[in-house]
Amino acid sequence: MSRILTVRGGVPLKGRVQVRGAKNLVPKAMVAALLGNTPSTLHNVPEIKDVEVVTSLLQLHGITVVKDPVTGDLTMDPANAKKANTAEINTHAGDSRIPILLCGPLIHSIGHAFIPDLGGCKIGDRPIDYHLDVLRKFGAVVEKTGDGISITAPMGLKGTKISLPYPSVGATEQVLLSATRAEGITELSGAATEPEIIDLIAILQKMGAIISVQTDRTIRIEGVRELSGYDHTALPDRNESASWASAALVTGGDIYVEGASQRDMMTFVNTFRKIGGGMDIHDDGIRFYHKGGALKPLVLETDVHPGFMTDWQQPLVVALTQAEGVSIVHETVYENRFGFTQALTRMGANIQLHRECLGSIPCRFGQRNFVHSAVISGATPLKGANINVPDLRGGFSHMIAALAAQGTSTVTGIDVISRGYEHFTAKLDGLGADFDVHETTMAARNAG
Repeated sequence: MSRILTVRGGVPLKGRVQVRGAKNLVPKAMVAALLGNTPSTLHNVPEIKDVEVVTSLLQLHGITVVKDPVTGDLTMDPANAKKANTAEINTHAGDSRIPILLCGPLIHSIGHAFIPDLGGCKIGDRPIDYHLDVLRKFGAVVEKTGDGISITAPMGLKGTKISLPYPSVGATEQVLLSATRAEGITELSGAATEPEIIDLIAILQKMGAIISVQTDRTIRIEGVRELSGYDHTALPDRNESASWASAALVTGGDIYVEGASQRDMMTFVNTFRKIGGGMDIHDDGIRFYHKGGALKPLVLETDVHPGFMTDWQQPLVVALTQAEGVSIVHETVYENRFGFTQALTRMGANIQLHRECLGSIPCRFGQRNFVHSAVISGATPLKGANINVPDLRGGFSHMIAALAAQGTSTVTGIDVISRGYEHFTAKLDGLGADFDVHETTMAARNAG
C-alpha cells in the first residue's frame, strides 16, 4: 500500500508546527549507542522512517530499544549485542543509507558487520565505496557477497590518517564512529563541520571519546578502549524548519515553527529576508511569514556549512518561481538535485537548467556534464498537476507547490516525505491546508 495526497491549492498556510530532533543527527546518535558499555538515552526524537529503520536494525543486533510512550525518548541498551540474521537485515535493503554507519560500531562491539543493499534519495552520486575505503584504512576486511557486504577486523580497528577530497558529511560520520574506539590516533582532514556533526561529536565526548575540531576542518580523535552510554537532547531539525519557512512564503502564509534555531539557520535567515520574507525570532522558535507584495529574485549557491545548505535549496526554488525577476541557483553539493523542477515546469514555472557553473563558488561538477544550475524567471502562477515524489526534499517541494497552485493536484509517493518530516499530513491539517489522503495498492497505480 502507498499513500496519495490530493491537494486543493490556493489556501495560505497559517498556524504552528513543532520541529523536533534533526533527521541528520538522530539516526547517527542511535548508532553511536552501540559504542557504549552502558545504556544511552536520546531525547527530542522525531517519529520518522529513518528512526524506525535504525531501531529495527539495532534490535536485530540484540540491542534493547525502549521508547517512552509519553515523551518519545529512546533508551538503547547494547549489553546483549550479537550478530544479526543476514536475511532479516536484508529486509531493510533499499530503505536507507544509515546501515553503512553501523559498520565501525558493530566491529568494535561484536567483531563483524553485514550491510545490505542501500537505498536513499536519488539526488546524486553517494557511493558506499568511499565508506568501505575508509573502513579498510582502519584495518577492516571487506568482502562483497551476493546479498550484501561482510566486514570484519581480525586485528581490530587501528587509528589512521584520512584526507577527504570533499567535506562529506557521511564520510566524516563514518570516521568519527569508527575512530573513537580504534587503537591509536586518527586524523581526519577536510572534514564536514555541520551542526549535526558537532552534535554527534558532543555525544561521543559525553561517552568518553577524546575528539578535537580544528579551524582548518581537521578532526583529531584519540582512540579509547571503552565508552559509556550518553544522555543527550538532539538539536532541532534545521532542514524541516527551513522547509516550513518556504511553505509559508510560497503559499502567502504565516507559520510559527516551534523549535527552529536561529543559530543553526543564519545563512537561511539572511536569504529568506533578501527574498522578501518576514520573520520574528524567539527563544523557542521562529515565525516565518509572507509580508505581502512581490518577492525578490536572487542569486543563490549551495555549499557545505556554513554555506547555504543543499537541503534548503529545493523548497526555496518553489518560492523563487513566485519572485518577480530572474533568479539563479547554482547547486555545488549534489549533481542531480534539479530533477524535481520538471514537475514545477509542468505546473507553469519558467525554469531553465544548465550544465555550466552559474556562480562563483568552486564546483566539482563544472567539467563533468551535470545539469546543476537553474535560471528561474518569475513570477509565474502555478496550476494543479499530477506529481510523483522523486526524493525527500523534492517531494516536500512538490507538496508545497501543489498547496500554492490554483486547482487540484495529485501527489503520489508521499511516503518518501515521511523519511524526514514527522507527521507532515497532521501538520498540514493544523495549518489549514485543503487536502485528502487515501491509500492505493501498487497494482492499482500500475493499472492507472
